[in-house]
Amino acid sequence: MDPRTETQPAPIDLPGGGDWLAWVSQRCQDQLDEARRQAGLVKAGSSDAPVVLVAWNKAETAIANAEAVSLWAEVHPDAEVRDRADDLSQQVQKYVTELGLDRDLYAVFDRLATESDLSGLDADARRVLEHTLRDFRRAGVDRDEATRDRLRELSEQGVKLSQDFGRNIRDDVRSIRISPERLAGLPDDYRAAHEPGDDGLVTITTDYPDLVPFITFGADAEARHELALAQNNVAWPANDAVLQQLLAVRRETAELLGYASWPDYDTEVKMIGNGQAVADFIDRVGEAAKERARDEVGVLLERKRVDDPSADTVATYDSRYYSELVRREQYDVDGQVVRTYFPFEQVRQGLLDVTGRLFGLGWTPVSREDAGTWHDEVASYDVDLDGTRIGRIHLDLHPREGKFKHAAQFDMVKGIAGEQLPEGVLVCNFNRGLMEHDEVVTLFHEFGHLVHHVLAGQGEWARFSGVATEWDFVEAPSQMLEEWAWDADVLATFARNEAGETIPADLVAAMRRAEQFGKGLYAVQQMSYAARSYWFHAGAHDDLTAYGDELQRRYSVFPPLDGAHMHCAFGHLDGYSSGYYTYMWSLVIAKDLFSAFDRDDLFAADVALAYRDKVLAMGGREDAADLVADFLGRPYSFDSWAAWLAE
Repeated sequence: MDPRTETQPAPIDLPGGGDWLAWVSQRCQDQLDEARRQAGLVKAGSSDAPVVLVAWNKAETAIANAEAVSLWAEVHPDAEVRDRADDLSQQVQKYVTELGLDRDLYAVFDRLATESDLSGLDADARRVLEHTLRDFRRAGVDRDEATRDRLRELSEQGVKLSQDFGRNIRDDVRSIRISPERLAGLPDDYRAAHEPGDDGLVTITTDYPDLVPFITFGADAEARHELALAQNNVAWPANDAVLQQLLAVRRETAELLGYASWPDYDTEVKMIGNGQAVADFIDRVGEAAKERARDEVGVLLERKRVDDPSADTVATYDSRYYSELVRREQYDVDGQVVRTYFPFEQVRQGLLDVTGRLFGLGWTPVSREDAGTWHDEVASYDVDLDGTRIGRIHLDLHPREGKFKHAAQFDMVKGIAGEQLPEGVLVCNFNRGLMEHDEVVTLFHEFGHLVHHVLAGQGEWARFSGVATEWDFVEAPSQMLEEWAWDADVLATFARNEAGETIPADLVAAMRRAEQFGKGLYAVQQMSYAARSYWFHAGAHDDLTAYGDELQRRYSVFPPLDGAHMHCAFGHLDGYSSGYYTYMWSLVIAKDLFSAFDRDDLFAADVALAYRDKVLAMGGREDAADLVADFLGRPYSFDSWAAWLAE
């Protein structure tokens, strides 16, 4: 027997080549049954706080296991399994809503808080009780019967609409058909992978491995325009109506619960605190970055006029292409040369080696036969710390039909000490050959979520397991890990071209200098997305396309794209709702966290392990601001972010 399994639970037994439909259904139903059983024990009315909280923790663990069924709707290659997972997710969320509105269940916790002796509870248990009572209130348990009935209806509608929104994006892969000569500027391996069809035309899809190189290197402006229109019309018109309905459900929910707006409801449990603070943050960042963004778009326009002397504007589909030319011509960084140092398999192994060294972790490959995964391209690894298996991860990193189209980490199992091993899945859509450097950065970012999930899955309470901090902090650890993908010494450990030559340090230095260009453009464009996320939810708007274009003009330096309806494919409007500001808010904190590291020695064990133990491993056991302060020795500030923007 593997000695690592003696002190930890085993991973879950996935069916591999077996009957996935039956397995997905049975696991979800078993977990729902267990949740009901444990909730029944809570409602038995014990006044012993530890007894009640242990039963409730088991109920929450089972609910989390049942909720993980949504993963299969995003990744399973069988459409029947994906559809069944969607149906089961609706059942799970219906049960979660019922629990949140169960007055008898709430009364048990209320009595514990007001009448029981809580002196025997530690800080974590007290926090569980406090958060549980808060969640009951936010669910509407204290509202009248008619209101609670309407909240149930709205919850069911919201779940179905969210699923429809995501499914419409996932299933709508668009494409353009162009002649081979319009591939001018594209790398040789890209052109070789896109042979003409019988009609002599080449198909370019909106999947990332097609899209990203094309808009970065494609010299044909009109072809870039055509592909940008295809990308920005994914799920149009279907998702326009779906999104309007989803926004209406959220507005009514917030109103019934006594909040002035959905953003006020949404932010109550986030670091930022209230909706107006989001609007103020968006304006603050936008104003701070606007002058730099204007200067940078002026540089792009000057370069565009070399090709088109009559040009008077830079379109969104010009941005990556001309930014690449500016970096090549003014910073001596050629993206087509850079990508030769990043073959996918090499990058994946390098990522494991870097994070293993940084956090003291081991990654042991698990065969597909032993892991029982859902596709032969999924790579699985056991995670070891000090010789003990502490988790398992699965990397599903290439596109296929019916799969989630973006990049994200999904929970498969929340880790509970002595009960179940944390398991997470990284879902991305990278090329199987050479990677762009920004894709390498993305892979480091998303893997940061996976590390967080595993390290924070070693505690007692399901509520605090994994990436369980306030939602506007969750991106910070991943954004900080991106820094390792920009360090010459780190990249030298795995970035090699076909001839075996390591990426030169002076090229990495040039890449870092070139990376400074475009920060203003990035910040204001992010604020245009954050503004859509916030203002779409803050009030009703009859025409989301027109209002989105207005916000684009207000916050970005790129004009709206005529004929585009990007909100229909903006998946974050579902999962992040009004909280897309999170990415920039977290970046502020990420830059501050990184200030504690020695840039000349990013593997220094003292700071890396302190960060691992004081921030990542804590999960949701403390407020994020307190975790950051414990690590930095002071409260977080904007100073590091402001310095980064000014570089």
